[in-house]
Amino acid sequence: MKYVGAHVSASGGVESAPLHAQAIGANAFALFTKNQRQWVSKPLTAESIRLFGERCAASGILPQHILPHDSYLINLGHPDDEGLAKSRAAFLDEMQRCEQLGLKLLNFHPGSHLKQISVEQCLDRVAQSINWALEQTSGVTAVIENTAGQGSNVGNEFWQLRYIIDRVEDKSRVGVCLDTCHTFTSGYDLVGAYDLVFDDFARTVGFEYLRGIHLNDSKKALASRVDRHDSIGKGLIDIDFFRRFMRDDRFNNMPIILETPDETLWAEEIALLRSFE
Repeated sequence: MKYVGAHVSASGGVESAPLHAQAIGANAFALFTKNQRQWVSKPLTAESIRLFGERCAASGILPQHILPHDSYLINLGHPDDEGLAKSRAAFLDEMQRCEQLGLKLLNFHPGSHLKQISVEQCLDRVAQSINWALEQTSGVTAVIENTAGQGSNVGNEFWQLRYIIDRVEDKSRVGVCLDTCHTFTSGYDLVGAYDLVFDDFARTVGFEYLRGIHLNDSKKALASRVDRHDSIGKGLIDIDFFRRFMRDDRFNNMPIILETPDETLWAEEIALLRSFE
């Protein structure tokens, strides 16, 4: 079964997110558990935590189908020790918020070398950061999102995801989220080589580590290394890809999250995707 939703607003408190998900006919969703553009936010209140749990239960959306995203400010591969420490502290706070909310996953962009260290050195720092956070938390899996490779971002090639995983000590609490726009613009031809791309992923990373999907079309071309999402069927990833994806059992039983740019279309996009099953 496919669990499809969108990255919904948590404006006014995390407890609003399940309501927004329910309104678009979702059975999965993503959210920010704090302001994604601030380093420090107020702690979650007991009331917010209670309402969040009650509303998720009322909507029938299970914790394993909720894919929170951490702050965009965090860089777990930061080349500077001060910047790395600040990012790690913020990431730990995000993990602890997930613990409080009873969530099982935390999605994050791996980081950026800022042209100051090598790709491998950056990836080493990401893995060390994950180990550091996992040691201080329980029950939450760190979910590495592949990137488009824009600028000095790492994580745009499958081998880089595996490189990080290989250096995480607790393999049961690390996973991957594939963003279809990022995958396409980083150079993997989802349109012309569907089987080859996912065979490569299976060999290099392994489907046993796949914990979620960001399902987005792309405004930019294959291998452009530019991260610009588009609405389903309106970009450069052919609609046949989405039809085939929705019939592929390898993507069952995980959160499939729209981050498409026009939120007024989310309910329509979810209905379209479900029509392909």
